[in-house]
Amino acid sequence: MNELELLHVLEKDPRITISDLADILNETAEDTARAKADLEKRKIICGYHTVINWDRTSEERCMAVIEVSAKPERDCGYDRIADRIARYPEVNSLYLLSGKTEFLAVIKGRTMREVADFVGQKLAPLEGVSSTVTCFVLKQYKVEGMILDEETQNDERLIVTP
Repeated sequence: MNELELLHVLEKDPRITISDLADILNETAEDTARAKADLEKRKIICGYHTVINWDRTSEERCMAVIEVSAKPERDCGYDRIADRIARYPEVNSLYLLSGKTEFLAVIKGRTMREVADFVGQKLAPLEGVSSTVTCFVLKQYKVEGMILDEETQNDERLIVTP
């Protein structure tokens, strides 16, 4: 079975049925289910997520993107500090970067105050963290390849004429 093809199909539609997935891959449903379970067991498939446009609900949500500068540690580089940052439940995503800062953290909370308190009381004082830059997300237009507002999907670009 072509695992990469299986992964590409699941990435586009994680809710696809095993029988439809098997048809696309020209495999039996049993082999497809076994391959999918194996990918989950090996932690190649790490989860399935739903993209929600929280702006259309009554629930308050706040998200911030934080640049985190840190100093590498002997024998483990950035891994130990990354592990400590990633364990906070407020941290939705964490990436090691090349460039002017070492990490990019996506933080989620209910309010700006909650996110600010997390940064000031937990993240910035962490041993190994030398500085943070917080950017609050004001509006999301596209998440995980999904355009959130239908109005944004209409192509209303201006026509350029010579």
